[in-house]
Amino acid sequence: MVATSPSPFVYWAQTLKTVSLRIDLKNVENPSVNVTENQIKFSTKGTGARGDCHYAFDLHLYQQIVHEPPEENVVNVRVFENRVDIVLTKLQPTWWPRLTAEPQKPAWLKINFDLWKSEDGGDSEEEVRDVMTDYPGMYDKLHKEELGYRKEELRKVYLVIYNLFQFIGYTYVLAVMCVRYAKLEGASINDTYEHVGPAFKFLQLMQFLEVMHPLFGYTRGGVFLPFLQVSGRAFILFAMIEAEPRMQTKPVVFYLFCVWSLIEVVRYPFYIAGLYKKDIYILTWLRYTLWIPLYPLGILCEAIIIVRNIPYFEETQRFTVSLPNEYNFAFHMPSFMRVVLLFGSIPSMFFLMSHMHKLRTVKLRPKVIIKKSK
Repeated sequence: MVATSPSPFVYWAQTLKTVSLRIDLKNVENPSVNVTENQIKFSTKGTGARGDCHYAFDLHLYQQIVHEPPEENVVNVRVFENRVDIVLTKLQPTWWPRLTAEPQKPAWLKINFDLWKSEDGGDSEEEVRDVMTDYPGMYDKLHKEELGYRKEELRKVYLVIYNLFQFIGYTYVLAVMCVRYAKLEGASINDTYEHVGPAFKFLQLMQFLEVMHPLFGYTRGGVFLPFLQVSGRAFILFAMIEAEPRMQTKPVVFYLFCVWSLIEVVRYPFYIAGLYKKDIYILTWLRYTLWIPLYPLGILCEAIIIVRNIPYFEETQRFTVSLPNEYNFAFHMPSFMRVVLLFGSIPSMFFLMSHMHKLRTVKLRPKVIIKKSK
């Protein structure tokens, strides 16, 4: 196992033309600094927060910097007793909104409010400027930038925890169903809802957070499609199964829960990998392939549940509102179920299948490599 060198604390500042890095290390001799057009690698032995050891860091910069001769002052490295100063020259004079290419800021990277060079470069390398005077409003801007990094990190942590919780929950449901079926075989099917129903209801309620994530800017995409999917499942689970005890013992509930759980135990790990920008091919393939058999099976199970429930709701008149009443409003639940069955099941299946097919075409499209002719 290869040991990873710790990163020192790095404090950065910028002007219109340069980027300054102050590396918080003592007793440094001959540091290794490797600079490319948009990256800087630093390594050395010194005394820092971890004591005397080898320190290193690698930063992918927001934009390109000057890194090749015959330019002068490509990299200005100055070693002091208690720090190392590095000055990089920007390829294009412009103000960077952040130092790193990625929106996530390393914990060891800080803002240097004490060292700000003048925009014209100045004649003195030791000239220290007052950020409050030279750059009005910049202090608040940099604090907002730092807060932006923190918000990005908190958003990522929250999404990882949420997706991990849902993955564990649906894995638990699937595991309980599989273990019970392995022990009891067909006898376990009829009382599936009794054993995993409460967990499934809680997980389903949690999924309404996914409708709000795009509204808060936590995830990309629209609100309409997640709302349709989550609301449709909630209707089946709470209105069709939970509200009718006779439906809870039907085998179709077992098969529906299997389909829903299989979809989710792949979807949530796929989202977690996406948060860390990891492209795991087998996970991507499962995410955009399993829906081909599972989505039609799920919609078929949902339709069967609605059809089987129509006589029950005709008998009990559950959720039906009859006239006369003080609101002068009537609602016949069995008729509503027939409308959902006719105009909801087939159109929703077509819509979801078309949407997933487009995503599958994009995500699993073969990569075309163009070879340059010699």
